[in-house]
Formats: sequence, structure tokens, C-alpha cells
Amino acid sequence: MNNPAHAVDTATIQSLDAAHHWHPFTDTKALNAEGSRVIVRAEGSRLWDSNGNEILDGMAGLWCVNVGYGRRELADAAARQMMALPYYNTFFKTTTVPATELAGKLAELTPEGLDYAFFANSGSEANDTIVRMVRQFWQLRGKTNKKTIISREYAYHGSTMIATSLGGMTAMHNQVDMPLPGFSHIRPPYYLRDGGNMTEDAFGIAAAQALEERIQELGADTIAAFIAEPIQGAGGVIIPPASYFPEIQRICRNHDILFIVDEVICGFGRTGNWFASETFDLRPDMMTLAKGLSSGYAPISAVMVGDRVAKTLIEDGGEFFHGFTYSGHPVACAVALENLRIIEQEALIERVRSDVGPYLQDSLRSLSDHPLVGEVRGVGLIAAVELVKDKDGPVFFDPLGRVGTICRDHCFANNLVMRAVRDTMVCSPPLVITRGEIDRLVTTLRTCLDRTLADL
Repeated sequence: MNNPAHAVDTATIQSLDAAHHWHPFTDTKALNAEGSRVIVRAEGSRLWDSNGNEILDGMAGLWCVNVGYGRRELADAAARQMMALPYYNTFFKTTTVPATELAGKLAELTPEGLDYAFFANSGSEANDTIVRMVRQFWQLRGKTNKKTIISREYAYHGSTMIATSLGGMTAMHNQVDMPLPGFSHIRPPYYLRDGGNMTEDAFGIAAAQALEERIQELGADTIAAFIAEPIQGAGGVIIPPASYFPEIQRICRNHDILFIVDEVICGFGRTGNWFASETFDLRPDMMTLAKGLSSGYAPISAVMVGDRVAKTLIEDGGEFFHGFTYSGHPVACAVALENLRIIEQEALIERVRSDVGPYLQDSLRSLSDHPLVGEVRGVGLIAAVELVKDKDGPVFFDPLGRVGTICRDHCFANNLVMRAVRDTMVCSPPLVITRGEIDRLVTTLRTCLDRTLADL
């Protein structure tokens, strides 16, 4: 690939960035004092900055570049569609070929019964859409009090006002007086923190019972739905015990509560199946898709709607007063279709399940002997290394998050992108990562753990 780095004046871009570019989820004052790292190209699992540094991307962008960077097939798919039909909306009794074909493909790939796709542009927009659909569904069923949606602490479902309310991130809530009315949160199945002397199975059932308790507290006739990520990614890669979701689904069925699965991070191969719903045997009424749907090459998301909800809304609801200018954008849909073709043709999901997924998990577990490592956990190509003050207990650091930030900064300085969630180092690399790159990731992380320990 051509290297455009020579044409980039880093200092000029950093100055312009500081003057005009307001970054998401960023302390802008602190960033401007340091200066942004300017990324200029990428290929496979690697990035290059404007100073020529090669960086291993252990996060696949933001959990999304599943097929890796530099895929000409995706650029060509976008170009072909732009020349044929760069844009048309799907509002006025109209469709496009890519939007229709993608809806059919998603109905084929997702769990049985999720036969309808509503397109948006991000996970946040898709989850906003779900709230609209859920509340209208219960209105049409004559149960107008069923409005509240239950989620979990540390859940992340996006950053719009509704999606922030759905999520369980207290820092986001506290900054803007959230959540909005009609949202409630229960504890997550966070075994390392809350398991105590219980077995994992016993803890999983106990954690699920928090849903039953909240339903009893609020009244089942007021609860519309429960939403969950199969693995709480941005919450710190919290993986539920095997006993957790069977009990959750039983509770939802018993109380006639819709079960929604947010597959934005886990979908499209990350856990070694097309969807983590297969990995954990989940049967959702609705499902949120984004990120890996296009591997981040074009903004697109989808709500997959089960027959029970869809048929009520379609048969009894009349016009659905909701949508976006770019719902079903033909270029984004064309890119997504080609992305799904690549995943299938190159057997990337099978590769995650039987090769690089187990290799990453085994390799990361070699760090368990490090004095800072309290737990290594993961499934497929999503994993976490949680740092603790003392393994016995365990005893967590106070204040929470300081040590994780130190380790993250060492990773960045050593050209490895990993994310710190509180004091947990998380990774989610492209599905095309090689065993050699996994070795580099683990070796670099061990060096950064050593340097973090020395700092402490």
C-alpha cells in the first residue's frame, strides 16, 4: 500500500485538531495538551501513524473492523454502488436492491424468527428504535402501562439520550442527569467482583434473580422488556456464568417481558459463531446489530425484529413514525453485503472458533502469573485481563481506574492499542489477526504490566 505519512505535517494536523475537532469520549483539555496521534493508514490488524510508527490494533477500531483493514473488495463494492445509485431513501414506498438483499441476508443469518430488519446508522440509533418499537407494541396489545425497560449496571447501549438511559454507565448518567424515566438497572453477572464463595453456577442464578426482584418491586404489568449484551463489552468484558441466561429467559417468559439482545459488539463472528446468541443459546424477541455488520467501513446498523413484535406493529400499528435519512443507505448496505460475503468465503468465524480464538485465550492466560493480574477471561476474540491490588480476595485498586489508565498509556507508548475499562485491560482484535500478532500482543502487554507495576 502507498504510505501517505510523508505528506502529513503532524504538528499542523495536531494544531488544527486542537483548534476545531471535538473528540468523543475525550477530556479535550488533556488531549490538546498532549496532542492527538494522527493515524494515516491501516492494513490487516495494523495501523500506521504520521510519524511512521506501526501499531497493533488490539481493539479492531472500536470493536468493529472484523475483516481487517485495507480490504479492496469493500472499497470496490462502495464505488460500484456509488456509480449506480449513490443514495435514495426508503421512505416513499420505495426500496433499493442492496437494502432489500441485506434485509433478507440478515433474516437468514440471525436466530430463527427474527425475520424483519429495520436499518439505522449506529448502535445508538438502533437501540433508540427498539425503545420506540417496544412501547408501541405494548400499546397496541392494550397493555399501556408496560413501558419500563430493565438493563444492567455497566451495560453500554449507545450514547444518545435514550441509549444512555438504556445503558448502565454511571459516569454518563451523572454528567447529564440520566437516566430518563422508564429505565431501571440491576446488577451485572460480574463473578470476580460479586461471586464471593459461591460457585459460578450458583452466582449466575443469584445474579439473574436480581431481575425477578426488580420485576416484583416495580410490578410485571409495568415492565416492557429486558435488554442485555451477551458479553458486556464496554463494561469490561463481563462474561456471565452458564446458568445466568437460562434463568433470565425463564423469568422474561414467566412475566411476559420482551427479551432484547444487543449484539453490536458480539455479532458477526467475535465469539466464534455468527452471533453470541448462538454461543449462549439465546432466543431474543429483538436484536441490535451494528459494528461488524460492515466491519466499520460504512456507518450502518439494524434492528432485527421477531415475528411476534413485527406482526403486531405491521398489522395493527399503521404508519411507524420513525426513521432516518440514511436508513438502508444503498452504499452502506452494499458494503455490508460484501463484508458478510468475505466473512463466509474466508471462513473467518470458523477460524475464530477453532484457531485464533483459542490461541488468544490460551496466550492471555499465560499472564495469570503476573502480580497485577486477578483474572483473565474471554470467549473467541474478545478478552479481558483484570488488574487487582491483591489476588487474595481479590482486593481492587482504589481509586478504581487509575491503574488501568497507567497500563493503557504504556500500551499506547509501545504501539499496542488496548482499552482500559476501570482497571481491566480489554481487547477485541480483527478476526484476521495472526498467531504471530497475538504473540506480539501478549508479549507487549506483559511488558506494559511490568512497567505499570514499577510505576506503582
